[in-house]
Amino acid sequence: MARCRLCRNEKKNTPARIYLPAHRLPLCQEHFVSWFERYLERTIRSFRMFTRKDRILVAVSGGKDSLSLWKALVSLGYEADGIFVYLGIEENSFSLLSRRAVEAMARRLNRPLHIVDMPAELGFSVPDLRRKTRKYCSLCGTVKRQYLNHLAKRLGYSVIVTGHNLDDEASSLLGNLLHWNLKYLARKYPVLPAEHGFVRKAKPLCRHSVREIRLYAEIQKLPYLAESCPLSEEATRPFYAQIMDELEERSPGTKLRFYLDYLRRAFPLFAEHREEFMDRELLTCERCGEPAVSSPCLLCRLKEEFRGHAGI
Repeated sequence: MARCRLCRNEKKNTPARIYLPAHRLPLCQEHFVSWFERYLERTIRSFRMFTRKDRILVAVSGGKDSLSLWKALVSLGYEADGIFVYLGIEENSFSLLSRRAVEAMARRLNRPLHIVDMPAELGFSVPDLRRKTRKYCSLCGTVKRQYLNHLAKRLGYSVIVTGHNLDDEASSLLGNLLHWNLKYLARKYPVLPAEHGFVRKAKPLCRHSVREIRLYAEIQKLPYLAESCPLSEEATRPFYAQIMDELEERSPGTKLRFYLDYLRRAFPLFAEHREEFMDRELLTCERCGEPAVSSPCLLCRLKEEFRGHAGI
């Protein structure tokens, strides 16, 4: 059995229970946890995402990615609090179980957790969106992003971080390249600055694979919910994720090279012409004051529409 490389450096002889093919790195469990957190720190610094002076709002869903990110950030000494959006998905008690997972994590970390009850605060749930349109997944994402931006500003946080991982970013990049979605490619970067009324956003796990995150969550015994959203059949990402998985199996490290080479070589070219790729200029919503592509914004229109359906 191979020996842990970091233990070997410390003149120990510990067997490596974990092997990371993309990094050609054999590790014991103890050193895997420290490697995971150090690698996260390096990502944060490399892309200048934020510092320990920032108030960080972690968008947590109850899954392994966001809870691992929250745990690692707190372990590294960042002032990171959680925010959870209760989506009102009653199928398989998904929203309730997700909420219990993030509440258990908040108690363990002894950090504040903000709960947003989507049906109570916005007047509609994700199942309501599903009955309205077939593109409810993308609509759900847009609503959450807009409302989280509003809440982050109201609560005084300087940056919102999400649990998007390397697999997410590589498969999304592949899909956007195949369809030449220029406006997305021009913003396909792991940190977006605070501008035009938007709070800074960052994806600190962008260089960590799903497998690495799962190992971290399991070793740390995080109370994550293993099930994915039961309403996510509409999403196209799994198709591109499967393609990337096959490439990774044939050539370990493909996802990381593909993603990082794009950031180094292609992103600067797309970003230089970002304004040319935008469909419409950003406006300020006449009702809520948030940045939007139309006024009233999507969120305000949905709130008005569902309020009308409820007879209010």
